[in-house]
Amino acid sequence: MKDRKKPRTWTDSLDKGSKRKKMDMRFGTWNVKSMYKQALCAPSRNSFLTSRRPDTLHLYDFYSYWREVAGNFTTLPQYFKENGYHTKAIGKIFHPGISSNWSDDQPYSWSEAPYHPPTQHYKEASVCPQADGTFGRNLVCPVEVRFQPGHSLPDLQSLDEATKFLQAQSSATLSPFFLAVGFHKPHVPLKYPVKYRELHPLESIHLPSAHWRPSALPTVAWNPWTDLREREDVAALNVSFPFGPMPDDYARLVIQSYYAAVSYIDDLVGQLLSELRAVGLFNSTIVLLIGDHGWSMAEHGEWSKYSNFEVSVRVPFILHVPGLTDSIRFQRKEYLSSSALVELVDIFPTLVELTGLPVVPPLCPVNSSLVQLCTEGISIGPVVEDAVFRKVQGTEARNRHLEQKWKTGVFSQYPRPGLFPTLKPNSDKPRLKQIKVMGYSLRTSRHRYTEWVLFDRKNFKPDWKYVISRELYDHQVDPEENMNIADRSVMSETVRALSMQLRAGWRYSLPKDMLRRNYSSKYYNDGMLLQGG
Repeated sequence: MKDRKKPRTWTDSLDKGSKRKKMDMRFGTWNVKSMYKQALCAPSRNSFLTSRRPDTLHLYDFYSYWREVAGNFTTLPQYFKENGYHTKAIGKIFHPGISSNWSDDQPYSWSEAPYHPPTQHYKEASVCPQADGTFGRNLVCPVEVRFQPGHSLPDLQSLDEATKFLQAQSSATLSPFFLAVGFHKPHVPLKYPVKYRELHPLESIHLPSAHWRPSALPTVAWNPWTDLREREDVAALNVSFPFGPMPDDYARLVIQSYYAAVSYIDDLVGQLLSELRAVGLFNSTIVLLIGDHGWSMAEHGEWSKYSNFEVSVRVPFILHVPGLTDSIRFQRKEYLSSSALVELVDIFPTLVELTGLPVVPPLCPVNSSLVQLCTEGISIGPVVEDAVFRKVQGTEARNRHLEQKWKTGVFSQYPRPGLFPTLKPNSDKPRLKQIKVMGYSLRTSRHRYTEWVLFDRKNFKPDWKYVISRELYDHQVDPEENMNIADRSVMSETVRALSMQLRAGWRYSLPKDMLRRNYSSKYYNDGMLLQGG
């Protein structure tokens, strides 16, 4: 991470491969608008790793294992392992604990024991320096690494382990590999080497234009950021529950630390990709960088995740495919991108297609509890190919023909224990037995539409007859989702149409002519590196 003058340029490594301004296309990456299923770690990760949606997995919290409560579903790394790949997990891939059977889904998914950095043991330790010279269990936590327990941090140790693995592959005649590296940050607490804070001077940090609770936001939709309130520095602010705003001065400190934590991880990603090049594997390895959920930074007065807002459900989806996204014909041009709608359940069939493995059965049946291998997503190969073709042809115009044939909507959801935010039960993280309401959200190319309905937690089904609240945001005029216009009479026809699409479900928003697509891979790779956040 170089010293620079630009105040908001804080992802050099990702910028080189995917993002804004004039980037170095030697990484040959492709960027797309991607959504995940539920803004919580375990449900999100288990969803994209099995290519099944939360209502199929019956997992909306941290406290059940899908193989025991839903079905013995094959995972993404398991499928590669069964097809001759050496699979290795480093850091946070599956959510640890009950939701992955206390074993990161071993022995099914991985060829060797998953690696967890030893210093992760100190995640909740009181190591954050405070103004009075003591140490606390804070949200904002810039640290001197040499003074930390173990003289390191978890993500630094994960990088070391990944580097060792790649170095071993360079001289070995091993099988192809599937390496999943899960960096923890910028997860709470925002603990990172203090040097990265210097990249983000406090005077350059600004709050969102609307950093208060929207007047038309239903109470059931509100996320009271209970996880932040548990941190000692935030608790000391005595912010009223559930709607009290965080003081502006401290909000800027939190945003500053979030940016610094992102810069920290960006630096590690850059080092990992550099190592992949150094061992001579970059040009034969598919690389995918994703996150498991977004994070609110004062938008709508909210923080953290736990909602259906765009800022919580939209994630990075950055893909490098040797021989495709790094074509010599556009190496010196900007990154590839697409406005097509993509979901993280699409990862499984996409990587299978790109590597030429036997095709995953294209669509799970409605009741797939006894079907070990199938997908509730589709390969995004056609979208990538279209982006490459447009770049080679020198056209920046959107391919509306493809978009018309592609998904017409993508879906997310979030559970609540009641209609009003509460601490007990925790309305941000209700357990299955506490869920009474589910917010189902549909994102189209223009709108986000959400219905909060009663939920039958025994049968895992919504009761569409009892709609508690609706939300509608028009991204053409309100990309930050500040104005809920669901109750405006002029929008009644739009609400009716979107409600029909939402209730019809995700299957009816898929591209009809691609469901019978005969996947045949044109690409070859020696390895695969899945970079998760």
